[in-house]
Amino acid sequence: MKNSIYQKLFSDYSFNNNNLKNRMVLAPMTRSRANEDGVPTDMMSLYYQQRASAGLEITEATQISLQGQGYANTPGIYNQDQVNAWKKVTNSVHEKGGEIFVQLWHVGRVGSEKVNGLQPLAPSALKANKTSVYVFEGDNRDATFVDVDHPKEMSQDEIDATILDFRKAARNAIEAGFDGVEIHGANGYLIDQFLRSNANKRSDKYGGSKENRARFLLEVTQAVVNEIGADKVGVRLSPFIMFKDMDDPEILDTIMYAVPYLDRMGITYLHLCEADWDDAPQVSDQFRIDLRKEFHQTIIVTGNMTPEKAENLLEKDWIDLVGFGRKFISNPDYPQRVLHNAPLQEITDTHTLFGGRDERGYTDYPSLY
Repeated sequence: MKNSIYQKLFSDYSFNNNNLKNRMVLAPMTRSRANEDGVPTDMMSLYYQQRASAGLEITEATQISLQGQGYANTPGIYNQDQVNAWKKVTNSVHEKGGEIFVQLWHVGRVGSEKVNGLQPLAPSALKANKTSVYVFEGDNRDATFVDVDHPKEMSQDEIDATILDFRKAARNAIEAGFDGVEIHGANGYLIDQFLRSNANKRSDKYGGSKENRARFLLEVTQAVVNEIGADKVGVRLSPFIMFKDMDDPEILDTIMYAVPYLDRMGITYLHLCEADWDDAPQVSDQFRIDLRKEFHQTIIVTGNMTPEKAENLLEKDWIDLVGFGRKFISNPDYPQRVLHNAPLQEITDTHTLFGGRDERGYTDYPSLY
């Protein structure tokens, strides 16, 4: 029997010139199943196809350049081999009637030469304390965590080149068949580093005031909009997340300064990544009300969401779509299970969350529907 208590969650939604079948989003989750050259594998095509009952899928973070890579075996979208492999993924999702965006990523200072052979680049030459990335070592392919390296402060030429990399990656994404792109401006990575006063100590036009610290985000977004159109561009931000040494008392003001500019660009959505641990800071009702006033397109939230909480936020019209993460890992048909009030599977092996040689913990969780 269908569960009738989630009327909003399972209502249609017009998005990106298409009608989504529900308001549930597969949130981006790093799974590290690409090969060593960042080329998506056939397993990844099956993985995303299995989860195409989501209204929208957003891929795992996908580096826009080799320089932008921070973890082993994460996919890229900066060369033709990667684009061709992503075509298999998008085709598999579209065959099931799904819609899929790719998340464009540059890790900034969250990187190590042990991953890509390059010194990380960042707004300022400040190492992130208590921050690590992983490589795969040994026959068991367990993730081995290593400290991030001390980054180099980006020159203007490097900033310009990185903006161009985002633009080229967006163009590649459309060639690969994606319905759009999400610019990753959250969770302590490069764009977020520019936004935060504790990570950005620059004295040029990209540092100091909130207006300057927001400049890189806005320039990247405008470049991507110019390349593929605003209706195919989303932006992800995380005003309430402080890990990766990113505790900045000014971040909320900086983001709320940037939001009206993003709104005027006409981007198709703003995706808020909210904290998902037990004692996480709570997002106030007033923030959600204020955000809705400033941003008039689609708002997505992800982070410790339940169907009940999602339904409540949708009913209040503070958000439009809701991202779910780990529940989709072990329940590829998660929307249908929620709709039919069916039992949920738990993750059986946490060792397979980040990497693995075969389908175990990745594509072997069964569907009911």
